[in-house]
Amino acid sequence: MTTEGIEAVFMETHNWGKAARFFQALGYELEFETDHSSGQLRNGDGPSLFIAEVPADRQPQMQLVLKVADADAFRPDSAVEVVTPFEDTHFGTRLMTVRDPDGRLWSLQAPKDQPGKKEAHE
Repeated sequence: MTTEGIEAVFMETHNWGKAARFFQALGYELEFETDHSSGQLRNGDGPSLFIAEVPADRQPQMQLVLKVADADAFRPDSAVEVVTPFEDTHFGTRLMTVRDPDGRLWSLQAPKDQPGKKEAHE
């Protein structure tokens, strides 16, 4: 199994409100906003854009998140360095981190619950 393209862009900012307004002016629609200066926007059927505010003394980062349909079935090729295996997130997905040949970190995201699969506690 391989990845299925870009799922999302995760972006940090020093000002959530200004960043959200900027992307809304470019045609993105707000899907949700959290109570801790972050939220998700989307433009049409494209990847989501999740923006989180960070302190002024921290350099804002940006990361692409690749989509994986099934974390349990995903077997990365030996050319892929796995930094952290799939782990459950607090926002309802499973996330893996890999490193490319130039040292960049990439996130791979899969749904937590797979359609048609029973949970272990059921």
